[in-house]
Amino acid sequence: MTLAEETLENAGVLEDALRDLPADLREEVRREEVRREEVRREEVRREEADVPLQVSVADRAYDSDPLREVLEDRGVQLIAPHRKNRTKPPAQDEEGLEPYKRRWTVERTFAWLGNFRRLLVRQDRMISRYQGFFHIACLLISLRFF
Repeated sequence: MTLAEETLENAGVLEDALRDLPADLREEVRREEVRREEVRREEVRREEADVPLQVSVADRAYDSDPLREVLEDRGVQLIAPHRKNRTKPPAQDEEGLEPYKRRWTVERTFAWLGNFRRLLVRQDRMISRYQGFFHIACLLISLRFF
Protein backbone atom coordinates (compact mmCIF):
# COMPACT_ATOMS: atom_id res chain seq x y z
CA MET A 1 0.00 0.00 0.00
CA THR A 2 1.41 3.38 -0.99
CA LEU A 3 1.66 6.34 1.35
CA ALA A 4 -1.15 8.16 -0.47
CA GLU A 5 -3.51 5.16 -0.24
CA GLU A 6 -2.68 4.71 3.44
CA THR A 7 -3.33 8.39 4.09
CA LEU A 8 -6.72 8.28 2.37
CA GLU A 9 -7.71 5.15 4.27
CA ASN A 10 -6.64 6.69 7.58
CA ALA A 11 -8.53 9.90 6.77
CA GLY A 12 -11.78 7.98 6.29
CA VAL A 13 -11.38 6.13 9.59
CA LEU A 14 -10.44 9.37 11.33
CA GLU A 15 -13.50 11.24 10.03
CA ASP A 16 -15.79 8.47 11.29
CA ALA A 17 -14.20 8.62 14.73
CA LEU A 18 -14.31 12.44 14.90
CA ARG A 19 -18.05 12.80 14.32
CA ASP A 20 -18.94 12.29 17.97
CA LEU A 21 -16.31 14.69 19.37
CA PRO A 22 -16.82 18.38 20.18
CA ALA A 23 -15.75 20.86 17.45
CA ASP A 24 -12.69 22.25 19.26
CA LEU A 25 -11.37 18.76 20.03
CA ARG A 26 -12.03 17.72 16.42
CA GLU A 27 -9.87 20.63 15.15
CA GLU A 28 -7.09 19.73 17.58
CA VAL A 29 -7.07 16.11 16.36
CA ARG A 30 -7.04 17.24 12.73
CA ARG A 31 -4.10 19.57 13.36
CA GLU A 32 -2.21 16.73 15.04
CA GLU A 33 -2.94 14.45 12.07
CA VAL A 34 -1.64 17.09 9.66
CA ARG A 35 1.52 17.44 11.75
CA ARG A 36 2.01 13.65 11.79
CA GLU A 37 1.51 13.50 8.03
CA GLU A 38 4.16 16.19 7.52
CA VAL A 39 6.57 14.24 9.73
CA ARG A 40 5.80 11.04 7.80
CA ARG A 41 6.44 12.77 4.46
CA GLU A 42 9.70 14.22 5.77
CA GLU A 43 10.83 10.74 6.82
CA VAL A 44 10.03 9.36 3.37
CA ARG A 45 11.92 12.23 1.74
CA ARG A 46 14.96 11.57 3.94
CA GLU A 47 14.91 7.85 3.15
CA GLU A 48 14.85 8.61 -0.56
CA ALA A 49 17.71 11.10 -0.15
CA ASP A 50 19.95 8.60 1.66
CA VAL A 51 21.30 7.06 -1.53
CA PRO A 52 24.78 5.66 -0.97
CA LEU A 53 27.65 7.09 -2.97
CA GLN A 54 28.55 4.75 -5.83
CA VAL A 55 31.13 6.70 -7.84
CA SER A 56 33.70 9.26 -6.74
CA VAL A 57 35.32 11.40 -9.43
CA ALA A 58 38.62 12.94 -8.35
CA ASP A 59 41.81 14.37 -9.84
CA ARG A 60 45.31 12.86 -10.10
CA ALA A 61 46.16 13.61 -6.47
CA TYR A 62 43.77 10.85 -5.37
CA ASP A 63 45.41 8.13 -7.49
CA SER A 64 46.38 5.77 -4.71
CA ASP A 65 45.93 2.00 -4.58
CA PRO A 66 45.28 1.94 -0.81
CA LEU A 67 42.59 4.60 -1.26
CA ARG A 68 41.04 2.63 -4.12
CA GLU A 69 40.93 -0.49 -1.91
CA VAL A 70 39.27 1.35 0.99
CA LEU A 71 36.67 2.86 -1.32
CA GLU A 72 36.01 -0.49 -3.02
CA ASP A 73 35.38 -2.06 0.39
CA ARG A 74 32.70 0.59 0.92
CA GLY A 75 31.19 -0.03 -2.52
CA VAL A 76 32.49 3.17 -4.11
CA GLN A 77 34.28 3.24 -7.46
CA LEU A 78 37.09 5.81 -7.68
CA ILE A 79 37.46 7.45 -11.07
CA ALA A 80 40.74 9.34 -11.22
CA PRO A 81 43.44 9.53 -13.88
CA HIS A 82 46.71 7.86 -12.99
CA ARG A 83 49.75 9.86 -11.98
CA LYS A 84 52.50 10.08 -14.55
CA ASN A 85 55.01 8.40 -12.23
CA ARG A 86 52.81 5.39 -11.46
CA THR A 87 54.89 2.18 -11.29
CA LYS A 88 52.08 -0.34 -10.78
CA PRO A 89 49.84 -1.47 -13.65
CA PRO A 90 46.80 0.72 -14.36
CA ALA A 91 43.78 0.12 -12.13
CA GLN A 92 41.33 1.36 -14.79
CA ASP A 93 41.26 1.81 -18.52
CA GLU A 94 41.05 5.11 -20.39
CA GLU A 95 37.39 4.51 -21.31
CA GLY A 96 36.49 4.67 -17.61
CA LEU A 97 37.61 8.30 -17.43
CA GLU A 98 34.55 9.71 -19.22
CA PRO A 99 33.02 11.07 -15.97
CA TYR A 100 36.36 12.74 -15.24
CA LYS A 101 36.17 14.57 -18.56
CA ARG A 102 32.67 15.82 -17.70
CA ARG A 103 34.02 16.96 -14.31
CA TRP A 104 36.62 19.04 -16.12
CA THR A 105 33.86 20.73 -18.14
CA VAL A 106 31.96 21.68 -14.98
CA GLU A 107 35.08 23.00 -13.24
CA ARG A 108 36.11 25.06 -16.28
CA THR A 109 32.61 26.52 -16.54
CA PHE A 110 32.77 27.69 -12.93
CA ALA A 111 36.22 29.18 -13.57
CA TRP A 112 34.98 31.01 -16.68
CA LEU A 113 31.98 32.34 -14.75
CA GLY A 114 34.48 33.70 -12.22
CA ASN A 115 35.81 36.00 -14.95
CA PHE A 116 32.57 37.98 -14.79
CA ARG A 117 33.11 40.31 -11.86
CA ARG A 118 29.45 41.19 -11.51
CA LEU A 119 28.63 37.53 -10.83
CA LEU A 120 31.62 36.95 -8.61
CA VAL A 121 30.98 39.90 -6.30
CA ARG A 122 27.18 39.53 -6.43
CA GLN A 123 26.53 43.25 -6.75
CA ASP A 124 22.86 42.77 -7.62
CA ARG A 125 20.49 42.35 -4.73
CA MET A 126 17.57 41.20 -6.85
CA ILE A 127 17.78 37.52 -7.75
CA SER A 128 16.06 38.11 -11.11
CA ARG A 129 18.73 40.61 -12.16
CA TYR A 130 21.51 38.28 -10.96
CA GLN A 131 19.97 35.38 -12.91
CA GLY A 132 19.75 37.57 -15.99
CA PHE A 133 23.45 38.39 -15.87
CA PHE A 134 24.22 34.75 -15.15
CA HIS A 135 22.39 33.76 -18.35
CA ILE A 136 24.24 36.45 -20.30
CA ALA A 137 27.57 35.15 -18.96
CA CYS A 138 26.66 31.57 -19.95
CA LEU A 139 25.69 32.79 -23.41
CA LEU A 140 29.01 34.62 -23.84
CA ILE A 141 30.92 31.52 -22.70
CA SER A 142 28.98 29.37 -25.14
CA LEU A 143 29.59 31.78 -28.02
CA ARG A 144 33.35 31.37 -27.58
CA PHE A 145 33.08 27.85 -28.95
CA PHE A 146 31.07 28.64 -32.10
